[in-house]
Amino acid sequence: MKAIAPALACVLALIAAARAGAEECLTIADFASNEIGAFPSDWRVRKDEGKNVYTVRAESAKRYLAAESHGLGLQAAKERKWDLSAYPVLAWSWRPRQFPRGSDERDSRRNDSALAVYMLVPYSSVRGPQALKYIWSEKMPVGTRLTSNMGLTQVRVLRSGTEGQGEWREERVNVLQDFKERFEVAAAPTPAGIAVLTDADDTKSSASGDYADFRVCRP
Repeated sequence: MKAIAPALACVLALIAAARAGAEECLTIADFASNEIGAFPSDWRVRKDEGKNVYTVRAESAKRYLAAESHGLGLQAAKERKWDLSAYPVLAWSWRPRQFPRGSDERDSRRNDSALAVYMLVPYSSVRGPQALKYIWSEKMPVGTRLTSNMGLTQVRVLRSGTEGQGEWREERVNVLQDFKERFEVAAAPTPAGIAVLTDADDTKSSASGDYADFRVCRP
């Protein structure tokens, strides 16, 4: 029994640590309660045709949002407020399957991406709706920063190129830090939610990719 006790204590400590680690993140969207083969009912699109772009799918025990755009450029958004000061890190997984043909996010005539994730900040009386946008670009170098929507959307390239196409990749971004730096503010905003965009309207081509496991985490 004396030999077993330390081992048992070690196991219990590992379980406690795992539970503590799990509590460091809040789930934003894992699609566990959404119907497979349908547009997720707790998400929104600006136009109904966007519901044909985004579909919940499953691989083994993993559920995810699959996006297939054919000449369309429509976001899907999930409304969810959270305390950005307490949970400044946005985490998710994504997987590019098809990059839009001839895309280049630096050119407004070819500004399409296989994968894009947004943190949304709502409209206020002193400014318009703001957003941070993170993309997986086929051409632009990692770290490239752009602006769009008259400066209300700040863009950063997280991944570049076709290496990893068809494979899941995990991302963790300190959106509070990015928001303060890009919009030059000191106070933390209250997010309105997140959004995704797989678009191919400017290139008039096709794009596809997958999104999963959206969380907000402590640093």
